[in-house]
Amino acid sequence: MKNVVLGIQHLLAMYAGAILVPLIVGQSIGLTSTQLTYLVSIDILMCGVATILQIMSNRFFGIGLPVVLGCTFTAVGPMISIGDQYGISAIYGSVIASGLIIVVISVFFGKLIKFFPPIVTGSVVTIIGITLIPVALNNMAGGQGAADFGSNVNVLLSFGTLLFIILLYRFSEGFLRSISILLGIVVGTVAAMMLGVVDFSAVKEADALQIVTPFYLGTPTFHFYPILMMTLVAMVSLVESTGVYFALGDICEKDLKEKDLAKGYRAEGLASFIGGIFNAFPYTTFSQNVGLTQMSGVKSRKVIMITAIMLVSLGFMPKIAAMATVIPTSVLGGAMVAMFGMVVSQGIKMLSKVIGDSQENAMIVACSIGLGLGVSVVPDIFAHLPANFQILTSNGIVAGSLTAITLNIVFNMLPSKKRKKASIQTSEQKTEKAVHLTEQEA
Repeated sequence: MKNVVLGIQHLLAMYAGAILVPLIVGQSIGLTSTQLTYLVSIDILMCGVATILQIMSNRFFGIGLPVVLGCTFTAVGPMISIGDQYGISAIYGSVIASGLIIVVISVFFGKLIKFFPPIVTGSVVTIIGITLIPVALNNMAGGQGAADFGSNVNVLLSFGTLLFIILLYRFSEGFLRSISILLGIVVGTVAAMMLGVVDFSAVKEADALQIVTPFYLGTPTFHFYPILMMTLVAMVSLVESTGVYFALGDICEKDLKEKDLAKGYRAEGLASFIGGIFNAFPYTTFSQNVGLTQMSGVKSRKVIMITAIMLVSLGFMPKIAAMATVIPTSVLGGAMVAMFGMVVSQGIKMLSKVIGDSQENAMIVACSIGLGLGVSVVPDIFAHLPANFQILTSNGIVAGSLTAITLNIVFNMLPSKKRKKASIQTSEQKTEKAVHLTEQEA
């Protein structure tokens, strides 16, 4: 019974993140309530499947640690962009392709990780967070194109939800703080019910049980640009997951080897591949559950397996998923400001550790974020370039990410006179120290 209670606690800690990604993406690309219900259901189910793949370690995949997987928020902006430009089928084509790419490069990613130091990943996460803020603000007003866009009711609900989340975050701690987003959405939805703006028709129409269907929302289509963008997102997620692996390895007193990391990467790629087939999303490790593991002191994989089984079970119950779809857009928008703002703050936190190391790092951040945000605000700036080149410049996230990777190679990886001089000075200092110690011994 104790393990079940602990499993429910892990479920609650990640549930908001699990349902919000499909809600945000589904609403942004204009899915119907029926489609949105399916999207939430299959996403919850696939969170469970992805978690099982990661904890049941074998020769080929699975890190074998008590880790919970869920949709990565890093992919929200890119998926909305792909859906707007290419349609929902291209989203799943890119998810499937990027998952396969991760499976293939999982053995080598430990070596590729040098191209994704904190200065690059911090810039990418910051760019993604910044480009998501307009989505949140549009939803706060009721959703772009809504008849009541910017109405007093929408503004009141969105800011009321945000205020509740802020107050709860300020005056609570531990587990209660970790589910502040979820509680804020619940309170906001209850307030909306009192104002008579919640529609429960989707819950009434939803079936009690459903059969999971491959390609339910559309057959995947494959395009170079969406695949490139989603692969970049997947690589950034793997860098973040690597940190989670080592954190859990430390908590569980397990010495992680290169083959363990490769199996962890392969499990995430496999989860995204299967998720794409069933019209779900890319998956990554959830750090909030790591904090819960550390707080509770319970390191057993059995607890996480119980959480995973609960997630899979909930995925077969559309009525429960439909409950999430009744959340008013404005309430969701209020919560999104906090969530996307936290994405930005996470990026800034990653950058704060390295931006002061050199002027070169400051230039990498300036150019990558400046170009990423600039292209998002003025997307037609490269309209007259050749079509093949526009693949890399028509989206702010891709343009900013590639800028950060390229400038990091130029400033921090290619040989330079400054680095050679520093290396020579370090070598001379070591030599002088060795001579001094020898003299002392003599």
